[in-house]
Amino acid sequence: MGIVAAIRPRPYDCFSKIPFRDDREHRSYDRAYITRFHRLLVALDGAFAGFRGRFAGKSTPVHLFWHTFDLVVTRFSGRAAPKVEGMSAMLREAYSHEVISFGFWSGDDELGAPAFYSYTYPEPAGLRGLPLQPREAFWKPRNGGSLGLYRYDDMRSAADPRAALLAFFDSAYLAGASAAHWDIKALEKRW
Repeated sequence: MGIVAAIRPRPYDCFSKIPFRDDREHRSYDRAYITRFHRLLVALDGAFAGFRGRFAGKSTPVHLFWHTFDLVVTRFSGRAAPKVEGMSAMLREAYSHEVISFGFWSGDDELGAPAFYSYTYPEPAGLRGLPLQPREAFWKPRNGGSLGLYRYDDMRSAADPRAALLAFFDSAYLAGASAAHWDIKALEKRW
């Protein structure tokens, strides 16, 4: 096909900038933890797919975001997003249309724990003031916007973890979609 692909053998968007072939610091492998993480992702895939299936608009398949190992599904309003100067070509394409994304990631140094998240792009005014469910879910300022968060341990300790997770996703969707004036009724799945 005449395509020449350049491989960048170094981390993308990570704290470590050490090229993979030179990295002797980040090389541990714990089979038990990797197995647990895999089982968790497989189990969550079903909940994410069920949430995705209740949406009639365009959405991504449930997928693993390659550079941070987030499990993600994204819903689209169908409207183009405003162009932002200075975005990389990859980000311009990823955010060419209005989105509400939902995901799970193992956390970072700031959060310190695995969590489910949601964000709306472009972020509508007043989003952070809208309620999230269950009561343990909260909004956090992040990267110049608002990230809805629900800690994994809170979900695990809920009486019905799947229902609690879906309540978080539903509340984050309704917050973002209503604040951004999406046509929520037109985007609902009708059985």
